[in-house]
Amino acid sequence: MGMSVGASGGRGGRGHRRRGRHHALMSEINVTPMVDVMLVLLIIFMVAAPMLTVGVPIDLPDTQAKAMNADTQPITVSIDATGKIFLQETEIPMDELVAKLQAISKTGYEERIFIRGDKSTDYGTAMKVMARISAAGYKNIGLVSLQEQDQ
Repeated sequence: MGMSVGASGGRGGRGHRRRGRHHALMSEINVTPMVDVMLVLLIIFMVAAPMLTVGVPIDLPDTQAKAMNADTQPITVSIDATGKIFLQETEIPMDELVAKLQAISKTGYEERIFIRGDKSTDYGTAMKVMARISAAGYKNIGLVSLQEQDQ
């Protein structure tokens, strides 16, 4: 397949350009690559967001309660299935819990404290933890659960 290029003035030659009419430069921005990058970033953040929660593996119970709006990051006390207690992500013994809370509390006794307990956690252990925190003077204590899924 060949094509002849000549000065004959026909449709394929140089004489096809009309005088006085020059092709203007394209001044539009091609947004397709930007959209592709944004979609990739969206997928990355959608996958990474669930992994940014507290690192103690706990199987939370389901409830029908609505999610709370949070302005600041609360202190999290977690109790796993074996009864181990974690302050944020660090395992601590029960008798050091109040001292550690007082050390990391920024707003004093008004600090929000969330207690996360595994489904199979002993109820007595969870109540002991809540009682110690409450007896120390903290009044803003909440229990964390997963929202119940309609099936």
